Formats: sequence, C-alpha cells, structure tokens
Amino acid sequence: MKLVSSARYETELPKIIKGKSEISIKISNKLKILLLNPRHPSLRLHKLAGSNNYSVSVNMSIRIIVHFSGEFIYLLRIGTHENVY
Repeated sequence: MKLVSSARYETELPKIIKGKSEISIKISNKLKILLLNPRHPSLRLHKLAGSNNYSVSVNMSIRIIVHFSGEFIYLLRIGTHENVY
C-alpha cells in the first residue's frame, strides 16, 4: 500500500504539528501502523457514516480522515475531532 496526501491534508498538517514534536512523531508512527496493518486496534479505524471514508485516531483529539482505493490510502484531512467531522 502507498500513502497519498491531499492538498487539504498538506495544508492542515503544519498547523497541527507546529511547535509540537511529540504530535509529529505520533502521526508518523500511526501512518506506519496504517501501512502495515490498517485494522490495528491502536488506530481505532472506523467508517464514517454516509461516506466511504474512514477515521484514524492519532490521539484522543487528533484524527486523520482516509480513503482506501486499491493499493492507495488517501490522506484527506487531519485535525481535531471537531474540525474534521
């Protein structure tokens, strides 16, 4: 599988990690897990109602919205629970 970042994800990511190296490391670790095993329990992966997109939990407040298509995992959005839903 391969990760593909959307323009929106690329815009939102720097705002999330600015001055927070521990969040940057957590995001990187979660993306590695996502590539190796999308069903790993630590990701808390679940399908979003009314769409074919899924949510991945980075921590208790940060979520990554992803879409699976063939061999690609599209990173659509990243942000707080309130901002991405």
